[in-house]
Amino acid sequence: MNVPTLDLSKFISGIDEERKAFSDDLGHSFNQTGFAIIKNHGLKKELTDELYKVIKAFFDLEDEKKIKYYFPDLYGQRGYVVKGQEHAKGSKKGDLKEFFHIGNPSISNPQNIWPHEVESFNEIGSEVFITLENIGLTLLRAISMYLNLDINYFEDKVKGGESILRSIHYFPLDPSDISDGAVRAAAHGDINLITLLMGASADGLEILTKQNKWIPISSKDDELVINVGDMLERLTNKRLLSTVHRVVNPSIDKLGTSRYSIPFFMHPRPEMDLSCLESCCSQNNPKQFEDITAGGFLEERLRDIGLKS
Repeated sequence: MNVPTLDLSKFISGIDEERKAFSDDLGHSFNQTGFAIIKNHGLKKELTDELYKVIKAFFDLEDEKKIKYYFPDLYGQRGYVVKGQEHAKGSKKGDLKEFFHIGNPSISNPQNIWPHEVESFNEIGSEVFITLENIGLTLLRAISMYLNLDINYFEDKVKGGESILRSIHYFPLDPSDISDGAVRAAAHGDINLITLLMGASADGLEILTKQNKWIPISSKDDELVINVGDMLERLTNKRLLSTVHRVVNPSIDKLGTSRYSIPFFMHPRPEMDLSCLESCCSQNNPKQFEDITAGGFLEERLRDIGLKS
């Protein structure tokens, strides 16, 4: 299965033919694999490095300091989420990870939670959030073009919405941690419209092909891995695929090492209608999902993965 690397600058500043070609290539890759890799996207390496620096500083804090930023009543939508709380839908084993969530800086309810022990976390996290939101909006314009929608179809549904920047620490393990089959991130599909993933600090990401085989996927430090989430799959009636993926445990000789990963989950506003687009339904591909709003779907999935009771 080939996951292509596409040049986003061709869509941003290219001529009409280049914009159309990028849109078609992205749509085709999302149709076939649910994934694509993007270069020349506008997120500067220096900013990425700064974010990794501050999130590593946070996860290096003692547990009793990190727990101050854990607020269960926010259902994991802001601040720290403790080790093992989240699990894949249908699984009862907690994933071997901890993470920290940053929401839209312009939203006051709930507000972002910032650890005072880590200098510049607020400024750097907010700047990365806004940068990735803008990149995501550009990608959604390309998807709108592919789907023959108005190019700004997603704009008012997504901008200023419920997107989340997640900084993940897959902490060092010992054999007892994995003796019951627990893994760093069990097989799952993302909840949101699209996910933008910065290059992780170690290998481990795998995707499930249509042939039911797991294959690794990786990118260069200056590239983003993009994938379709369940919301976009519903909206397009599976024309664009939310592909199951996982993060496997490292080899025995590397069990004691950390892995860091920073995905940006692009969520729409809660009131967005996720009913299947009529243009994506036909006699050969009848409607496959019940009508629901983005907020309603998110509520369901937060319960499925253990972040809400």
